[in-house]
Amino acid sequence: MKTALFPGSFDPVTNGHLDIVSRARAIFDRVIVGVAMNDDKSALFSIEERKEFLNAVYGGKDGIVVESFTGLLLNARRDFKATAVVRGLRAISDFEYEFQMAMMNRELDKEFETVFLMASPDYSFVSSRMIKQIVMLGGDVAMFVPEIVAQALEEKRKNRKIKE
Repeated sequence: MKTALFPGSFDPVTNGHLDIVSRARAIFDRVIVGVAMNDDKSALFSIEERKEFLNAVYGGKDGIVVESFTGLLLNARRDFKATAVVRGLRAISDFEYEFQMAMMNRELDKEFETVFLMASPDYSFVSSRMIKQIVMLGGDVAMFVPEIVAQALEEKRKNRKIKE
């Protein structure tokens, strides 16, 4: 069974992320959506909330599992017994960063494989950071995120967790 790990902070998860998961699932027998805990980032949603959003979308879907991890990606890949790590690319700047990370991971672990999937044109401009900025300014992001995420973002805005 070929397993891929699709890691990310998913703060919040976007339809672009979901597109990459669906396309990775068409290639791999199993895709683990790995919600990363990154102490360097100030997350809007807790790791439990982010997992809840992803499970609401993927709960029960064959071959897609939602997990969380901390620490080095190469350790998570080993722990999850993933054949490869999947990364989505939106722009040249993504490629430069992701290429460097892939090469470093490969140097640290010769069995580390990274598979790059180009973002669908429909989502090539969508990022979690932009979604938060739009919501902060009172905009509607329903077309860019799952409904459960749009509702949670609006609730955060109303409670001033995201300031206008």
